[in-house]
Amino acid sequence: MKFLPILAATAATAAAAFTDDDYKSGRVHEYSMSMKEQTWAKHRNAGEHDHRWNRKYKSWGNGNGRNAVKCKNGKAVVDGETFSCNNIDFYDFKSHGDLESWAGEGNDAWGWVAPDGREFVALGQADGTAFMEITKKGKLVYLGRLPQQSVTSIWRDMKTYKNYMLIGSEAVGAGVQVFDMTKLLDIDPASPKNFSTTEDLTGFYDGLPRGRSHNLVVHEDKGYAVAVGAQPRNDSCGAGLIFIDMKDPSNPTSPGCAAQDGYVHDAQCVTYHGPDSRFEGHDICYGFNEDTFTVYDVSDRNSGVNTSTVLSSTPYKGAAYTHQGWLLDESWQQFLFSNDELDELDGVEPAADGKSVMYIWDISDLTAPKNTGYYKSEVESIDHNLYIHDGLAYHSNYGSGLRIRDVSGIAKDPSGGNIEEVAFFDVYPEDDESPEVEFVGTWSNYLFPSGYVFVSHIERGGFLLKLQSHVKARNGKGGNHGGWWGH
Repeated sequence: MKFLPILAATAATAAAAFTDDDYKSGRVHEYSMSMKEQTWAKHRNAGEHDHRWNRKYKSWGNGNGRNAVKCKNGKAVVDGETFSCNNIDFYDFKSHGDLESWAGEGNDAWGWVAPDGREFVALGQADGTAFMEITKKGKLVYLGRLPQQSVTSIWRDMKTYKNYMLIGSEAVGAGVQVFDMTKLLDIDPASPKNFSTTEDLTGFYDGLPRGRSHNLVVHEDKGYAVAVGAQPRNDSCGAGLIFIDMKDPSNPTSPGCAAQDGYVHDAQCVTYHGPDSRFEGHDICYGFNEDTFTVYDVSDRNSGVNTSTVLSSTPYKGAAYTHQGWLLDESWQQFLFSNDELDELDGVEPAADGKSVMYIWDISDLTAPKNTGYYKSEVESIDHNLYIHDGLAYHSNYGSGLRIRDVSGIAKDPSGGNIEEVAFFDVYPEDDESPEVEFVGTWSNYLFPSGYVFVSHIERGGFLLKLQSHVKARNGKGGNHGGWWGH
């Protein structure tokens, strides 16, 4: 992808120059993707995306029977590498080479818990999806992989719907793969399986305009998924929310879409329970739409184009590229946290110094959300996916790793003044001496009921970590707790 000169005079001035038309036309999104491609090309040329290079980390894993590497005095030391950390222990690692990826580039990850409690993770890679089991002792066991549906793409995202993993990609023709995770239950790890896109998919959704999507969202209780960021923007669905009926996983269909606020980069869709009694029990989607935080009532989503309702579309100070977010508590939806993917890179206040910022929203009134404050990291890095459970925010920050913050006291101080970072594990030590605000390191993370956290890594593979047992949120269980988000 070519760099966009119209937006790229300098990183420090690009965001200030963004206009409404830049967002609506997709130029800002293209600029963001171009910046990533430039970074990754640089590291590819240095050999860091080579799966053979990644095999040198094989000794990091615990397949040789070693115990977890404890984080002591701010460090976790393994063969040939030292990771900065606090209150998180290092259990296992698989390189992209270990997972039989020839591309050697990772992206999103999501988990699945079998009916008997066994835990599995799917790691997106440029050339498909790798599947692993997480044992009770904290070992990653590779079971096989599902190839990409069309061409390769470093953008691959997935979510679970019941026992199925739904997988989409920015690749043209990728569609949405529907893979039955129970196929993993009886695989012999000594013979990992290379699944077939023609024989091993339960279903396949091919109704996206170009087969592309940026992400997938699932509302399992209501039996539907949502494809977001499905190009082109001038399609009738406008790259907004494209609903996919999943009640029959072998035959996913789309009853309609919501294009009113244009392109949606990511979203969280839930049944509403919270202080705004007007919408109790409604289906609500919280959208992260490049330059706004947008709230949709999608209760009427089955009647074609634009039958859903936009309740609010809110700009805010600091917005450069509104990327993703998560509710503090799905059972009482009063607060939400979001992140931005260009504010640090482009020098936008309050992230002008390159230190990542997590934005706080009071959504007590769904028609008028308020940005009440923010939390600012002490470390320079671009922030990416965040998820919240029991008062702890699990936040992947590209070059500075997994950061875990206690956000449980936000109702007492909505400005964010009492948010505290309680743990971290930096999976990208290459820039520890001189932090770089780049798209390197971790893409995402997933917490399991066992307390293990899987952290995906663009260049290296996947890390398995676990909070030390004394770490607790002020008003949550914290530490090694059960339960997690189901969407």
